[in-house]
Amino acid sequence: MTQVIQKTLRDSAGMRWTALLLLALAMFCSYIFMDILSPIKDLMQETRGWDSTAFGTMQGSEVFLNVFVFFLIFAGIILDKMGVRFTAVLSGAVMLVGACIKWYAVSESFMGSGLETWFTNNLNYIPLFDELGVSPFYEGMPASAKFAACGFMIFGCGCEMAGITVSRGIVKWFKGREMALAMGSEMALARLGVATCMIFSPFFAKLGGHVSVTRSVAFGVVLMCIALIMFIVYFFMDKKLDSQTGEAEEKDDPFKVSDIGKILSDSGFWLVALLCVLYYSAIFPFQKYAVNMLQCNLTLTEPAADSFWASPTVTIVQYVIMLVVAAAGFASNFQKKANMKYGLLGLSIIALITYCYMGYMRQSAESIFAVFPLLAVLITPILGSYVDHKGKAASMLVLGSLLLIACHLTFAFVLPMFKGNAVGGIVVAYLTILVLGASFSLVPAALWPSVPKLVDAKIIGSAYALIFWIQNIGLWLFPLLIGKVLDKANPGVTDPTQFDYTWPLVMLASLGVAALLLGLVLKVVDKKKGIGLEEPNIK
Repeated sequence: MTQVIQKTLRDSAGMRWTALLLLALAMFCSYIFMDILSPIKDLMQETRGWDSTAFGTMQGSEVFLNVFVFFLIFAGIILDKMGVRFTAVLSGAVMLVGACIKWYAVSESFMGSGLETWFTNNLNYIPLFDELGVSPFYEGMPASAKFAACGFMIFGCGCEMAGITVSRGIVKWFKGREMALAMGSEMALARLGVATCMIFSPFFAKLGGHVSVTRSVAFGVVLMCIALIMFIVYFFMDKKLDSQTGEAEEKDDPFKVSDIGKILSDSGFWLVALLCVLYYSAIFPFQKYAVNMLQCNLTLTEPAADSFWASPTVTIVQYVIMLVVAAAGFASNFQKKANMKYGLLGLSIIALITYCYMGYMRQSAESIFAVFPLLAVLITPILGSYVDHKGKAASMLVLGSLLLIACHLTFAFVLPMFKGNAVGGIVVAYLTILVLGASFSLVPAALWPSVPKLVDAKIIGSAYALIFWIQNIGLWLFPLLIGKVLDKANPGVTDPTQFDYTWPLVMLASLGVAALLLGLVLKVVDKKKGIGLEEPNIK
């Protein structure tokens, strides 16, 4: 008697990767909106009166509710109780609501409205939060920045919820299959959102020769609509999968308050959590100021208005070349034939050089910084595979911290020496940004796979929840601190392209020094306790 094997959507490679593509595109869109104002910080000061403190306070507000109202933990409970499908659509809807509020806050319609008057006169003092020094608002903060912060808080809740939901969805569809490759691919596509934002946010703000920051945020709102659509389509695919398998949705153990004591008494947890908050606080907040930092330290001359380099066409061409860099470089890691592998790698390098040349000809700080995630996309699979097969995770953490320190100190002290040298400054900027991107891959590739080795498997879910919460504290604090330090270091400076970024960059480099010391401690602990951080994951 022949047994008929019922195949499900999960058994089809095409359907599995379609599900991944839907989730990855949603995160790609959210990454773009997350930094939508970062490359136009100077325009926000010129058109909306946001100084660096207002800008930093608004940017830090994204994770305020996750940190101080513990929404991050509530998101985990929602995911556990309601499952992937519901939580995915909910997170998309929450992000869209927050994005719409932020768009209205920076729009011309808000200016002069009764709502602007209300925000000007209110939220200048928040009981308890002001006493603790953690209020997301302050007296004198522009009304548009206050209202935008409200929207960004809501967006941040949805974005964090989406992040944990997407990870769960990938596990569901790829368990027992090419899960590592799937997670790496999702991360690579999401990081390309940063580069996309850097190129297209200024493009829309300056389109047609008339500056309008509203257009940039509207572009982000459209993308959040697309993200919600992606999640809705995924909802029906996932529902179909469950109807085929007859299984209930996979759910992790809920976050338990009783686990907190066990976790907080684990030295391994604290090493990983502190490394995480230090490293990510030196990267993500920096992204929000990086374009303005380059504007202040590079000698850039706008190309003639009637030249190809000033036309909208060059933006599209450069973005296509960027996609070639990312796609060819990423694909080269998975080729078994040497000629295909090195052919794609060569194509990626040639496209990268072409991209950098176009960035130089455009004299655009935004397109220069957009190379940041490209090297990360190229080497993330290499590093992940190395940790799986060779180990050396703790050593990678140390190397990543060293690169982080070197890059921020280069931005602080070396790059300003090339002010006036149009070619030299841009070359130094490109090389430093690419190395920072490599560091961005080194640490996460070694950090996250190390957590299960450091923390008891029974409390791993709760440990991750606490690590993300602690990470969010840094992501709230440091955009605000950078803005405050920048204003203190530049008294009386009103031109947003003339700031001295030395002290904010030294502050970020100091985070790298602290991470380096913790990494060295981790190596000692690993050697003493035989945790196995230097050993391969696959034996």
